[in-house]
Amino acid sequence: MSNIENLKKFTPYAPKKGEEYMNSKQLVHFEAILNDWKQSLMEEVNRTVSHMKDDAANFPDMADCASKEEEFRIELRTRDRERKLIHKIEEALDRIKNNDYGMCESCGVEIGIRRLEARPTATMCIDCKTLDEIKEKQLYE
Repeated sequence: MSNIENLKKFTPYAPKKGEEYMNSKQLVHFEAILNDWKQSLMEEVNRTVSHMKDDAANFPDMADCASKEEEFRIELRTRDRERKLIHKIEEALDRIKNNDYGMCESCGVEIGIRRLEARPTATMCIDCKTLDEIKEKQLYE
């Protein structure tokens, strides 16, 4: 199961009318999503290590050797991105523990349940993130 598929397998949270934002039920919901996602990523890391050990053979044909090296390089790049994602997940779990989860780090408003379900590691509301991306785009154009 891919990381995206794993992230989509949860049941969306259904807030009740008048329910307080980021109450204990919501925090448990997001903590479960983040922990499941992290576990899935860790399993991928372990699979990669096993795969690389099993396939690290000496190939007499230079083309086969080059193909395997390229495959390993791509796999290692993917794992490096996932390692960074695991770090973001751990930061989000820390924010849950510190009761800071779900609030925009830029303006302090609620990020929103649906946005957090789409991107559980989000640290900005959609408006601040959009502005951030516009500023970044202007800097690099």
